[in-house]
Amino acid sequence: MSPPRSVRIIKRAIDIGASSVGLGIAMWVALPIAMAIRLTSNGPILFQQRRACALDPNQDPNGGLRFKCFTMYKFRTMKPDAEKHTGAVLASDNDPRITRIGHFLRKTRLDEIPQLWNVLRGDMSLVGPRPERPELLTDLALAIPFFEERMRDVKPGLTGFAQISLGYTGAIPAGSELWPFRDDLQNPFKLEQAAGALADDMRAKLIYDLAYGAALQRLGTYLATELRILVLTPLAMVRGLGR
Repeated sequence: MSPPRSVRIIKRAIDIGASSVGLGIAMWVALPIAMAIRLTSNGPILFQQRRACALDPNQDPNGGLRFKCFTMYKFRTMKPDAEKHTGAVLASDNDPRITRIGHFLRKTRLDEIPQLWNVLRGDMSLVGPRPERPELLTDLALAIPFFEERMRDVKPGLTGFAQISLGYTGAIPAGSELWPFRDDLQNPFKLEQAAGALADDMRAKLIYDLAYGAALQRLGTYLATELRILVLTPLAMVRGLGR
């Protein structure tokens, strides 16, 4: 169910105001980041990639999923042509494709500064589920029941409930709300060949994304949840959480 009009108006107003101010401040940070990228690796400073932003109501007649997409901008953190031999895959913690400066940018989330432009344009929101690549999202939806529902009537976010609570792929950190339930969420059937599967981490991420979507249904719960996420995001950046 779509969020009420009051939530949509306030959420968009916050997005416009915060992204406008953020872009003005980010100009002072963007220049040294751009210089560091240029000096430490070959290739473009900015990275562009198609990301899914919503479920497409005009679904595939063969039963497949379709997603509305947009072009997302980030500071480049990987070597040029990083997926030339692998295709679309998520980055791991010690991915050899990540550049030296890229590790720092990812850990601190400074690589996501250009996404403020996506927020201002309306492609994304300040808070929401992490935008995934459509090809990966389709595979995950086939492996995890209702995974695509995280994109229903909720824009992807620069930060989010899952991003401040979990690791980069959705790994459950010690002390989190889901830590006592990790054995039920991660490889619940104890299959040796499924140990460490990406689907386990993404299943944990789905729980937080659906909880955020539910919070949007009432103005009071939305404001409380949005404020909590925005306050905790700088702490997550300092701790390197969610990367």
